[in-house]
Amino acid sequence: MFGLGMSEMVLIGIVALIVIGPKDLPGMFRTMGQFTGKARGMAREFSRAMESAADEAGVKDMAKTLKSAANPQKFGVDKLKEATGMTKGPATQALSEEREAAKKKMSEGMAKAATDRKAREAAAETAASVPAEATPETPPKGDA
Repeated sequence: MFGLGMSEMVLIGIVALIVIGPKDLPGMFRTMGQFTGKARGMAREFSRAMESAADEAGVKDMAKTLKSAANPQKFGVDKLKEATGMTKGPATQALSEEREAAKKKMSEGMAKAATDRKAREAAAETAASVPAEATPETPPKGDA
């Protein structure tokens, strides 16, 4: 809380034990705890009061206004695109249809290639799993 390390806390505890005495030390710690609790309560109350004052002053409304002004769609970028002719029109629609057809053609080609590859892998796997007795033996190379 105050940036004190363990060694500083031990030193403060030893000094408090010597100065205050073991008899009154628990009462002092209780009083310190109550004081700390009251200070935290006052800080919480202050922060709540500041938040309610900010709400009443309209700070949140101003923040919303600033965020909406910073948002490009709310700021009028759509109107700018419309004025420059960059919105979706018939030419853009035709291009989109052309791209969709190309995408479909590529997807079909990739699907066919994938099924062909799987068929090749399955054929290779079955060929590898055929027992050695079923395959014709080749004559041993050597002295003949």
